[in-house]
Amino acid sequence: MYRIMVIEDDLQMADALKKQIEPWGNEVMCVRDFQAVIPAFVEYDPHLVLVDIMLPFYNGYYWCSEIRKISNVPVVFLSSASDNMNIVMAMNMGGDDFIPKPVDLDVMTAKIQAVLRRAYDMGGKIPVLEHRGAVLNLNDASLLYGGERIELTKNDFRILQTLLENKGKVVSRDTLMAKLWQMDSYVEENTLTVNVTRLRKKLENAGLTDFITTKVGCGYIIE
Repeated sequence: MYRIMVIEDDLQMADALKKQIEPWGNEVMCVRDFQAVIPAFVEYDPHLVLVDIMLPFYNGYYWCSEIRKISNVPVVFLSSASDNMNIVMAMNMGGDDFIPKPVDLDVMTAKIQAVLRRAYDMGGKIPVLEHRGAVLNLNDASLLYGGERIELTKNDFRILQTLLENKGKVVSRDTLMAKLWQMDSYVEENTLTVNVTRLRKKLENAGLTDFITTKVGCGYIIE
């Protein structure tokens, strides 16, 4: 069974797509919050995305480019603007196919099946961790938030990765120190405090306030 994410603001169209796709043994999730597409994408972890070009807030080209920063999942565009310029733009932005509106549901089903066959012979999603719309890319140690890439130091990345992998749980200072300085036999405890303080400042400057919480006498937590 494949999970398919539909980003379509015409709710009747979205429901029609869902009813057409699900009988083929697939699961479909239709986006309802068009400002929070990436958090929904990370949480749902789809095998394929169907996206309209004209959407509220940001268009389908924008969301395709944001998805491409964290995943190689197939993206298929839907649009009534099916002129050559839009088709070329969709492919250049990382799209895998283009289906013109009005949608022929049988043609759409055949195209989706073909794209899924091609994609999952090759595979290739990028591993990420997500919280509050911030996406940590485990391949290149970068953080994406609000469409902006936040550069991380080696220690920034290790702290965030450890806390996100244990989201909702307190991570002790000893655990973090062991993760950060595996090769050093002795590190001053204050060094960890300095690193966390610098990371918090970097996150706050990007708009991520209160992202890491201190549990006095215990450690740190991302809740």
